[in-house]
Amino acid sequence: MTTPEAGARDAGDEPSGREYPARPIVGVGGVVLAGGRVLLVKRRFEPLAGRWSLPGGALEVGETLTGGLAREMREETGLDVDVGPVVDVFDRITRDDQGRARFHYVLVDFLCTVRSGTPAAGSDVAEVVLAETSDLARYDLTAKTIEVIGRALALDGGASSAGAGASPGGA
Repeated sequence: MTTPEAGARDAGDEPSGREYPARPIVGVGGVVLAGGRVLLVKRRFEPLAGRWSLPGGALEVGETLTGGLAREMREETGLDVDVGPVVDVFDRITRDDQGRARFHYVLVDFLCTVRSGTPAAGSDVAEVVLAETSDLARYDLTAKTIEVIGRALALDGGASSAGAGASPGGA
């Protein structure tokens, strides 16, 4: 009999053995705002395979939160960012049909400013888009992702829409 811990995978599962973890995994995410738009990625792997969300990923042993997020942003979007203040900290738990925690991440999302680069889909993502914040419904984001974007917009105070920060790809 194969146990979930043995690593059985579906085609869309993340190939890193993060299913049914022994303890929560620390994840980091970045909110990049530019001219009334927010950077979104379409996830290639579980959890949220095929869904739009904020770029980011799991922290590696020995990485700081900000260092891990800067690495994830480069890998997933091709952007070099300055990591700013924390926007939110929360659990993302995905349960299986038996109620077991299939995925359990503690996520720390930060407001980020682009230093350089042009958005392009990287390692763990299928697509990258600068989405109008007024048109987020078309991306079928989770309620929590929409909440985090709203918090980031409030924290940003309109600075990115006024052109105060760098914008991805000159957009």
